Amino acid sequence: MSTSLEQRAVKWSGWVLFGGVVLFTVGWLNVIQGIVALVRGSDTFALGETDLLVTTDYTAWGWSLIIWGAIMILVAGGLFTGKELARAVAIVIVVVNLIGQFAFFPAFPLWSLVVIGLNIAVLFALTARWEDAKAILR
Repeated sequence: MSTSLEQRAVKWSGWVLFGGVVLFTVGWLNVIQGIVALVRGSDTFALGETDLLVTTDYTAWGWSLIIWGAIMILVAGGLFTGKELARAVAIVIVVVNLIGQFAFFPAFPLWSLVVIGLNIAVLFALTARWEDAKAILR
């Protein structure tokens, strides 16, 4: 590999590592939110200043967040090794997470915009120059 190709590969592998770190962090946040939902035990949840009221089963919500978070953590681990399957699953996870943020936008607009921005950055990291980054990650 020539020097310029190596430099480009290192640059793009940094983006993929960024995507993996974001997925890992968000995965742990989901696990923590899931545990809080299990402990809370209420049937209603007031969201934000608008007091958007959501009726939900906290046990189901908690376990789904824990499982979703665990999947994100595992996929992030796969990204750190440059696995092609982890990249494909991560893209699907990020797109689902991106769409899900629009459901929470009325209650938490700033938070939703931040997460949407991070999701777009991760999508960019996983789709631009993957082959260059994969060479370094292995």
